[in-house]
Amino acid sequence: MKTDLSYLEDMTEGNKGLIRELIGIFSTQVKEYSDLMQKFLGEQNWHELSMMAHKAKSTVAIMGMRELSEELKQLELLAKNKEKTSSYEVFIDNFTRECEEAVSELQSYK
Repeated sequence: MKTDLSYLEDMTEGNKGLIRELIGIFSTQVKEYSDLMQKFLGEQNWHELSMMAHKAKSTVAIMGMRELSEELKQLELLAKNKEKTSSYEVFIDNFTRECEEAVSELQSYK
């Protein structure tokens, strides 16, 4: 399992309707974040890439994707400092792949 909804279940007091709504928002956001990260990578806009990684980090953390959240933290800091720029594409590709799998997994909850 890519996701762990225990945090959401606690925060919503088990409100399945609200959880389904949050899953829908997550599904939309991660696609948008992935597209924007690819755009910023292509533009070599490291500041915006860092900001987007920061936003995405919080989004995946809510869905219990702890490892991916940590990877996004690394990307955020690397991009902020303009370090190891050749590694950014790997981070973004992994984010996209992991989120696609998570969205697919979460469809069963809906």
